[in-house]
This record gives sequence, C-alpha cells and structure tokens, in this order.
Amino acid sequence: MTTQTQPLTPAAAQQILADNFAPWVLDLGLSVVSTGAGEAVLRLPWSDRLAREGGGLSGQALMAAADTATVIAVASARGGFVPMTTVQQSISFQRAVLGTDVLVRARLTKDGKRMAFADITMTAEGSDAPAAHATAVYALLG
Repeated sequence: MTTQTQPLTPAAAQQILADNFAPWVLDLGLSVVSTGAGEAVLRLPWSDRLAREGGGLSGQALMAAADTATVIAVASARGGFVPMTTVQQSISFQRAVLGTDVLVRARLTKDGKRMAFADITMTAEGSDAPAAHATAVYALLG
C-alpha cells in the first residue's frame, strides 16, 4: 500500500465525490461513512427511483456505487484524488436489496505504482450477509 502523509477524512472524501463525478453519479445520493488506509465505506440510500421491476435495488446502481467507492478507497490510500480510470469491474449479485440503504465497503488489495486492485462488499443496512460482491482494477494515471 502507498503510505499517505495526511489521512483522508470522510468530509474530504465527500468533497472528492462532489468535485470529480458526473451529475448522474451524484444523483445516486452516495455519502461517505468512513475512510481508512486504502478503504472506504459509502452509503447508497434507498430510492424507489433506483429499484428495478419487482422492487429490488437495480444492479446498475450497485455497480456504480462499487465503482465510486473504489475511487474513494484509492484516494484514501493516496491522501487525495489522483487521476484514474476503471480497467475492469466484475460483480456477483447474491440477494435482493428491498427498501433499505446499502453499505458499500471498498478495500484495496493491492495499491501499486500504476494499478490498484479492490475488493468491494455491498450489504443491506442491518445485515451481515452480502447483497453483492465486486472486484475492480484501476489504472492510476497520475
């Protein structure tokens, strides 16, 4: 892991969201719950607008939340935002999320000079059972 000189606070991470993401991503309403060395936890609030047929939270919303949480985890490891791009993301949906917020936990498993690898777990608030699990690979451009 890259050693950071200043810890990234949740407030600083929230500002990274506001400054660097497309309006439709911001419309998800993600909020930063916590940050750590190469880790981030974001909250995806429940919204009927994000539900698919049948009432479950859509996979597209979960994938976007996982991708966004990974950016914040990389920024947390590096002490601030750096230019990066998603190279690969894979997700497995394990159970439906109905009517509750989702906690999105991204943890870097490797933070190299040019690439970062992450493991992301998404759980319905109040549950320990994963609703989805993702992995991601990022190219670090700066």
